[in-house]
Amino acid sequence: MLGVGAIILAAGLVGAGCGGDDESALTGESAAPDAAAFPDPAGRTLEQIAADEGVESDLVVAPAGQVFQKGQNRLGFGVFTVERVAVADAEIAIYAAPPNKPAVGPFPASVESLDVGAAFRSRSTAADPDAAKVVYGSDVDFDGKGEWRLLALVKQPDGSFTYTAAPSAVVGRFPKVPQPGEKAPVIETLTGDDVGGDLVKIDTRQPPSTMHEDNFAEVVGKEPIVLLFATPALCSSRVCGPVVDIAEEVKSERGDEAAFIMQEIYKDNMVDKGLRGQVEAYNLPSEPWLFVIDTDGNISTAIEGAFSKGELEAALDQVTAG
Repeated sequence: MLGVGAIILAAGLVGAGCGGDDESALTGESAAPDAAAFPDPAGRTLEQIAADEGVESDLVVAPAGQVFQKGQNRLGFGVFTVERVAVADAEIAIYAAPPNKPAVGPFPASVESLDVGAAFRSRSTAADPDAAKVVYGSDVDFDGKGEWRLLALVKQPDGSFTYTAAPSAVVGRFPKVPQPGEKAPVIETLTGDDVGGDLVKIDTRQPPSTMHEDNFAEVVGKEPIVLLFATPALCSSRVCGPVVDIAEEVKSERGDEAAFIMQEIYKDNMVDKGLRGQVEAYNLPSEPWLFVIDTDGNISTAIEGAFSKGELEAALDQVTAG
């Protein structure tokens, strides 16, 4: 099944927050803390940072994606306890290093809410107890290809730190996934007219989204495009439903600024039939994926995994300004 590497995201983004049953702890947002609030790596390896800065944490950090390129990357991740209870209010920074090399960082993480207004919360999302609530995000700079090991420092209320290792990022493992600055591969996306108005054939969301009005091939290069690859009913990462809801809410507010297109993942919406050709054209190893494309047909933003309403709006601003 697509997205094997992203399955861990479900554990990191669901359940109750560490503060108890307060719903605000699940759906609130917080900006990334100041990098100066975390220790300078000062030429140390990840192992040395861990040994110097505190005790091992009882939290688990689970990266949400597996596609990383040389340079700055958005590293999305979930944070949860060993009992698989999500934590939505941790102050965390990521450190990264090739094996046995000095670390770079800190890269503080923001907390992004995946909540939407009630009118845009689909039945698919509402009925899924494991649907994601928040995602953490750090801007991490990888200056070379290959394995980069990751360490998270968690700042405690008293100013001390705990540490936890995260699964490695392999930079350059998926070089064929389109990146910002590249031309967006031109694909034919089915519209409601192509399926006689029966949107369940091309959309597993309940109810189906409204993002099937335009064929990508007919609008690319003519107007900005928000292209979302997702499968709300079949998503292995459990974030497809929430991000489609987010895109629906943004479309309701800014649908006159861009074409919003949702593309399902599997042929006939059946996993055992394999990937749709549009997904193969983008060489996607996971789901969901967001591509925001400018009027010249160039990719401006690419996000693997979960994203917030604010992140989508910021990406849309980049292709609509002026």
